[in-house]
Amino acid sequence: MSFKSNFLWGGATAANQCEGGFDADGRGLANVDVMPVGPDRLAIMTGHHKMLDFEDNYFYPAKQAINMYHEYKKDIELFAEMGFKVYRLSIAWTRIFPKGDELEPNEKGLQFYENLFNECHKYGIEPLVTITHFDCPMHLIKKYNGWRNRKMVGFYERLCRVLFTRYKKQVKYWLTFNEINMLFHGSFMSSGLYFEPGENELAIKYQAAHHQLVASALATKIGHEINPDNQIGCMLAGGDYYPKTCNPQDVWAAIKSNHENYFFIDVQAKGEYPYYALQELKNNNIMLDVADGDAELLKSHTVDFVSFSYYSSRVATGEKDAAEKTDGNVFASVKNPYLEVTEWGWQIDPLGFRITINQIYDRYNKPLFVVENGLGAIDTPDQNGYVADDYRIDYLRSHIQAMKDAVNEDGVDIIGYTTWGCIDLVSAGTGEMKKRYGFIYVDRDNDGNGSLKRTKKRSFDWYKKVISTNGEDLS
Repeated sequence: MSFKSNFLWGGATAANQCEGGFDADGRGLANVDVMPVGPDRLAIMTGHHKMLDFEDNYFYPAKQAINMYHEYKKDIELFAEMGFKVYRLSIAWTRIFPKGDELEPNEKGLQFYENLFNECHKYGIEPLVTITHFDCPMHLIKKYNGWRNRKMVGFYERLCRVLFTRYKKQVKYWLTFNEINMLFHGSFMSSGLYFEPGENELAIKYQAAHHQLVASALATKIGHEINPDNQIGCMLAGGDYYPKTCNPQDVWAAIKSNHENYFFIDVQAKGEYPYYALQELKNNNIMLDVADGDAELLKSHTVDFVSFSYYSSRVATGEKDAAEKTDGNVFASVKNPYLEVTEWGWQIDPLGFRITINQIYDRYNKPLFVVENGLGAIDTPDQNGYVADDYRIDYLRSHIQAMKDAVNEDGVDIIGYTTWGCIDLVSAGTGEMKKRYGFIYVDRDNDGNGSLKRTKKRSFDWYKKVISTNGEDLS
């Protein structure tokens, strides 16, 4: 037994982390543009430092990123050289609707993605398109307060109708929202939410979550109507929580943490709010504003497949303050003494990948698509610009083997696998360039200096071999 012959190997990027061209061809300003490098980034990301425009004395890496907006043909040619079967990318909402509430789309933005998809198909690469990868037009945040406003559902619906119609013959794999559960952890980055002092943040998050869940179901409905062959998935920031010990308090803490993590996908894949979420709302005296027909929409238009990112497992404990936490993760986690960590404190756990795959498949019994997995590390090029990134190869080898075991030994149905940041790009968490994931080195530093020259790393040829052997040769 092995991966299916049509298994989709490839890589993944996000528009705001690679395209640049933040004001090119009519593109509007988005929340993801105004997240600077530096100590204020986390507070801005979580909605606790209000930044709605560019300000002096900050560096905003998304303005240029790696300039893929102008270099995409060369980059896709490199992906094709590796043998990609699929390329996961995202749409920049403000390229299509610069303000977000226009009635007619921006033709130059639509043409850009049409050209990009044509370039993919030239090499036999299937596009996997995330409709919104944390993008929210800044105009919609300033005028409507982002996803806390029900009107966002209508604006998102208009975007989806345009995309599904325009790219009907070019795209069949779609994701509605990237890492939708990040709404609870990076509320401004994920959903354009910021909080004023004294506001009930939990209630705002749940209401915004409801709007996104309704929007996702509506997108699934529209996508199937416009093209019955469309395959539409949801997307989870994955990684199961282990209990720190067999103390029942730790076990219960892990269950609670996993509930929060799976809440969104429970709705998108099963079609209704899970019992624990309903009780959470009740316990916190939160009354959601639910429109007539919402429940029926959620129930009737569940996703075709479940996709997820996986970088590390997590640990939960019932202890209040005694447990030592990991560094660098948006998701707080207790340190796991059995695991090595990356340079950013992310715990390396390939068996945890297999565990997470099994837990998700067991929970939903729908095909899975691994759409993010990889190692963020500091790469040091030699005098020729070459990076011997054996540490990245080791990470990916062990995780692909774990995925292989989940397929061969556990019987999980997996559609495909796209490594994160197949070309170096701006880190979503830190805004840094030095936190690199790619098979292709991009000459750019944290301050925006560099030629942007692309250079193949050692992992480039290794992944090319993995793809050509359909995962059989991981040496």
